[in-house]
Amino acid sequence: MKIVKDLVGKEVVNTEASIIGKIADVEFDDDTKEIESLILKKGGLSETLNISKSEDVIPYDRIRSIGDKVLLKDSFSDV
Repeated sequence: MKIVKDLVGKEVVNTEASIIGKIADVEFDDDTKEIESLILKKGGLSETLNISKSEDVIPYDRIRSIGDKVLLKDSFSDV
């Protein structure tokens, strides 16, 4: 899906402009085909070496905007 290709790899930033991870995958509702959540991989050396198993799930309603980076809403600044 094109939207998945566009989102995977984007950095996710909290309200304090700290990068909290990168999008690894996108979950969709099978019936409505709407995005339900974004799966984040934590950044750092372990991700670079592809040994990181740490993931976070960000519900789509916690996203403020999507552009070059994905910005989170205030109430979800710490994942």
